[in-house]
Amino acid sequence: MPDAKTRLHGTGLARGSRRPPYIITNMVMSLDGKAVVQTTEQGIGSKVDQRLMRELRVNADIVLTGAGTLRASGTSSRLGDSGLEQIRVARGKPRAPTAAVISRSGDLPLDRPFFTARDFDAVVYLSDEAPAARRQAIEATGRPVHMLPVLGPLDAMLKHMRHDLGSSVVLVEGGPSLNAGLFGLDVIDEYFVTIGPVVVGGRDTPTPVGGAKAFARNELRRFDLVWATANDETGELYCRYRARR
Repeated sequence: MPDAKTRLHGTGLARGSRRPPYIITNMVMSLDGKAVVQTTEQGIGSKVDQRLMRELRVNADIVLTGAGTLRASGTSSRLGDSGLEQIRVARGKPRAPTAAVISRSGDLPLDRPFFTARDFDAVVYLSDEAPAARRQAIEATGRPVHMLPVLGPLDAMLKHMRHDLGSSVVLVEGGPSLNAGLFGLDVIDEYFVTIGPVVVGGRDTPTPVGGAKAFARNELRRFDLVWATANDETGELYCRYRARR
């Protein structure tokens, strides 16, 4: 089973392989490829998987989620472990990465720790289409808001992360729509996925990558397997893939 050393000291991110930031996606899914159980990922992955997620955060400058994930599960960039925080500090980084969320409408739960906590920094990426009142309400929480154009919002967001926030590594933790947009731009460098030993079912149950349109055969995003490790105690399989470029 991958331990802290594998994730933290042996991650071996191939930075510089393309334009920064280096983008990692981390998801959990069931045996039948579903990403949620009754609207959240809870029930698919174990506490071990959650620990590995936090260990992967050690490498990130930004932990990014979509608005739907924030509404359904809440989100933060906390590591939840002083030992993990110390590793970041030793690398000259803040104790926790910056948390980020992207939203088209600005319909966000402002009572969640993402907005109320002050033990980690956070930024909100908001579409120019969002009502001014929603922007003002978000800004009133003290979290900075960066507006994105209607056309090419993800490109604009990544540019801001790199040039304005100085981010080299971005960790994406869902949801399916955000993943689809980033895979569509072909900017995902690595894909970590935990396969949990459960079957969820459901014709309309979301998968890790959603989107309105599937890739054609000549457009498929191809990845090479870096490693796959089974956990006999939980029945999970932890996989790491790197984009074939």
